[in-house]
Amino acid sequence: MGARRSLCAAGSRVLCCLLSAAQAQRVKVRAEVTGYVGDEAKLQCLFAATSPDIKVSQVTWIKETGGKKQNVAVYLPGHEPNFPSENSGRIRFVNVSLQDATLVIQSLRMSDEGTYVCEFATYPNGNEDGVTRLSILARPTNTAQPCRAVAGNTTSPVAVCTSANGKPPALISWSSPLPGTFNASEVTNADGTVTVTSHFNMVPTAGADRQQVTCLVSQRTLAQPEALPVTLAVQYPPQVTIEGYDDNWYLSRGEAVLTCVATGNPKPTQFSWSTPSGSLPPTVQVQDERLVVHSVDMAVNTTFICGVTNAVGTVRAEQHVLVREHPARSQSSAGAVAGGIVGGILALALLGAVVFFLVRRRRAPPAKGTYEPSTRVFGNGAAPSHIVFRPDSELDRPLKAAPGEGAPGERPSPYGHPGRRQEEEEEEERFDEVGPMLRLSAPPGHSPPRGYEDDDMESQRDGSIISKTAVYV
Repeated sequence: MGARRSLCAAGSRVLCCLLSAAQAQRVKVRAEVTGYVGDEAKLQCLFAATSPDIKVSQVTWIKETGGKKQNVAVYLPGHEPNFPSENSGRIRFVNVSLQDATLVIQSLRMSDEGTYVCEFATYPNGNEDGVTRLSILARPTNTAQPCRAVAGNTTSPVAVCTSANGKPPALISWSSPLPGTFNASEVTNADGTVTVTSHFNMVPTAGADRQQVTCLVSQRTLAQPEALPVTLAVQYPPQVTIEGYDDNWYLSRGEAVLTCVATGNPKPTQFSWSTPSGSLPPTVQVQDERLVVHSVDMAVNTTFICGVTNAVGTVRAEQHVLVREHPARSQSSAGAVAGGIVGGILALALLGAVVFFLVRRRRAPPAKGTYEPSTRVFGNGAAPSHIVFRPDSELDRPLKAAPGEGAPGERPSPYGHPGRRQEEEEEEERFDEVGPMLRLSAPPGHSPPRGYEDDDMESQRDGSIISKTAVYV
């Protein structure tokens, strides 16, 4: 280095630059090396002689920190390697050689960080060196836990996350289903590491108790962000309800029970029962959170008060009890009666619908066949002025043929017209089918057929009378 300075001082800048480049080419080092606390770092330093006339007499490693220089390792041929600043064995040469001065530092500490100069003492060129920057990274210790919080109306920390002794400083964020904010603060430790602390803040409520939030820590030494779940612990006074009253406490009823149900954080530790007057009826027995009435009487026709206490406070709940003379009709019986009534109404409605359908169908116009006023009720031709009905007793009696009418053995037509037996039988069959559905006013001396209704008949313009409901084919 002295020869280099003298040449530069002589004013030969070009020669100085060329000499520096040649020396830089002979000393091979890495510009920067990164190590982790607790691990080891290897500082490479090689000397490549460009001429057999250049001789190396000594190798020295020097650490520069804050403007101060300190020898770290020295090797002189004929002597053992020397490490003036470290006697614990953390520093060693990889190869004890004048051409290879690579240095290893084990169990790295933050104090090992700095600038290291590898220097070769040569002849006749003097000292030649190379510079390496050693950066130390520290993996942080990450933790997260809930903060003591009491339910209220003020924002306060409910969880804390710490990334301790890291380098570089960690970045902390939060993931939460609950509304809240977070902040962070940093503290630089004596060894150069940094501790980062972050709080998750929200208005603590009873509903937030046992909810989970997650702290996320990101740092250079971590392959991926580290997730730290936190289960919140929000303290709140007891939440109290009274169960067991069915609104059917009657005289002489046995084993009526009220139960005081309470939740809280911390867990409720004390239950008490009372009435507005202070004392309990003599027929009541208290069993911690249970109140038992072995035989109901008018003394329990009152209001029972259950008080529950935990470390946060005391909360009370009330239950009004009405004592009846007789048991109230059970809800199931009332339901059965109501169901029977509804079922009966539905059955009547269904029956009415069936009756209506039948009547409607009976009075509906015929689906098949037609009727013309000029068509006779029986047979073809002009409508008769009146229709003669034979009594039922005479329906099976053969008709006597008038002189000159019909052939022997043939029945005369009921209208006095000659015709064959087949036509008469067809006429009679139509009468048998339609006749029972009609009720007509018979001419004097004739009885109307049985089973006919007056309101079922309808007069026609041609003088005939037909049924409203009969079907004519």
